[in-house]
Amino acid sequence: MRLLKMMFSRIFIFGICLVIQFIWYIELFWDLASISAPIMVLCMLLSVLVVLMIVKKDQNPALKIPWIIAILALPLLGGLLYLFLGTKRPARHLRKKLDQAAGRSAGLLCQKPEILEEIEKKDKGVAGQCRYLNHEGYPVYKNTEAAYYPLGDLVYPVMLEELRKAEHFIFMEYFIIDDDEMWNGILRILEEKAKAGVEVRVIYDDVGCLPTSLPADYWRQLEKKGIKSFAFNPFIPVFSVAMNNRDHRKITVIDGHTAFSGGINLADEYINTKIKYGHWKDNGFWLKGEAVWSYTVMFLNMWNAFRPEDQSYDAFRPEVWHPEPFRGNGYIQPYGDTPLDSEVTGENVYLNIINQAQDYVFIFTPYLIIDNEMITALTLAAKRQVDVRIVTPGIPDKKAVFWLTQSYYEGLIRHGVKIYEYTPGFIHGKCFVADDRMATVGTINTDYRSLYLHFECGTYFYDSPVVMQVKEDFLDTFGKCRPIRKEDCAAGLFKGFFQMVLRVFAPLM
Repeated sequence: MRLLKMMFSRIFIFGICLVIQFIWYIELFWDLASISAPIMVLCMLLSVLVVLMIVKKDQNPALKIPWIIAILALPLLGGLLYLFLGTKRPARHLRKKLDQAAGRSAGLLCQKPEILEEIEKKDKGVAGQCRYLNHEGYPVYKNTEAAYYPLGDLVYPVMLEELRKAEHFIFMEYFIIDDDEMWNGILRILEEKAKAGVEVRVIYDDVGCLPTSLPADYWRQLEKKGIKSFAFNPFIPVFSVAMNNRDHRKITVIDGHTAFSGGINLADEYINTKIKYGHWKDNGFWLKGEAVWSYTVMFLNMWNAFRPEDQSYDAFRPEVWHPEPFRGNGYIQPYGDTPLDSEVTGENVYLNIINQAQDYVFIFTPYLIIDNEMITALTLAAKRQVDVRIVTPGIPDKKAVFWLTQSYYEGLIRHGVKIYEYTPGFIHGKCFVADDRMATVGTINTDYRSLYLHFECGTYFYDSPVVMQVKEDFLDTFGKCRPIRKEDCAAGLFKGFFQMVLRVFAPLM
């Protein structure tokens, strides 16, 4: 019965379709290349031109190398394959819709100059980070309360409590929703609120939900319950670069003044009511105040790109349904990252934290698949005698990706970076904290897919109680981890070769 269910699942059927298409493409290209000598020469010339084009592109070299190797290995077909599948830019129709929505919201996220001036007087390095994010369109705020939760189990009941308080609107945008206990607990509240006249909107990623029990048209079921919804970038079983771009964000906004984000999706493993890979360590945070406005605008831009219905966003501002003055300690700066531009905002935030660290920098990441810039920053920090510690999973969710993560251990450890594996299970959090001053928590993994292909979000905290809450989580977690020694990094012949191949082609995975 279980096997039959799997064979009729969307992910299995779509996988078969993609395999058939891949075989058809290879046969087609091979037939074209073998028709005659002139066509073979043209194919090889095309491959040479494509290699030159790749070399000239203003792009991270790590993204170029695997394609150059593939073209050299398949000189007759490589150039054609690259033209079909090589670009990782979003599809034109996707870009047009999102650009139009972003254009309509231009000028809504405005920086108060006095806040930047305050930070400048306290810490010029942090002020530089804040100015960078403001340059990318994301202001830094005060007057916002915040709390960090070191487990999904802890943030979930707080989410339910705040959702029950909603009186005007609820916005939710998540990579994964599964039809299980966690989501159904939320769904019951959303249904009640929708019936009471609260505006409820839900965005979920279609590929993210492929392995779950959600039907292909789940958004229709939500619409019948009075919940407005759509699936982002619906998956079509056709080889297309557009399928690369996923909505990996995790955002809940309630009445414009309260928000939740972090690493948790809406499925039972994130709150440990379903055990998949041991204990699932994740995190979340809660905001109440002016900084929520950035998350509201991020959500509304995505929503109005595909369901344009808001001529103005003013009705969703934080102060509209919260006339009392907001309180809060410290500085909070939500930010987003998008594949629509050439700026790797998420990685740049991480690099700035590492480069500014003087005493320590601690990192949670489920996937340590890093480029040369990140490797250099981490090793230079360790050589400066900064205490650099990275926590990765002890039980992986994807074996090949875990082997790829482990392939980076030896080089980092050799230069003084400390690596820990979370022995109770899988760690899904994405956090950086440094020097008791600054931290970032969000959805951005340290892998190529998250840094270059996905729509992501995070929040930068400075001089906020959240910074020390994050640090305390790290200190507690280190005691549950296995420190990795240099001798632990030795790999057998097969695993070592497989890791080398994975390292080369990691940017294409």
